Amino acid sequence: MIQPQIEAKLNHSFAPVHLDVLNESYMHNVPEGSESHFKVVVVSAQFEGQRHITRHRAVNQCLADELANHIHALAIHTYTELEWQQQLNAPVSPKCHGGSTLDK
Repeated sequence: MIQPQIEAKLNHSFAPVHLDVLNESYMHNVPEGSESHFKVVVVSAQFEGQRHITRHRAVNQCLADELANHIHALAIHTYTELEWQQQLNAPVSPKCHGGSTLDK
């Protein structure tokens, strides 16, 4: 199971005050039960003063093995605590252009 690995690594690396790891594979044209498309929402004090690109690079580095071997796509949403308090949810992921199992 990839999702628990992602959660454990992000918790260890960023000590987030809020973490969502969503398996969005069902939104894509992949076999049922796949773990290939994920969205992560990480809210951490470690992101204070960092540009979004720096935050995303840190998440990519944390999940380098999963990205190289298991994950086809990763949507990353990173926030400081204040940013999250102002937003309270991440953007909705768009539908897959290649079709999804929802369309069938």
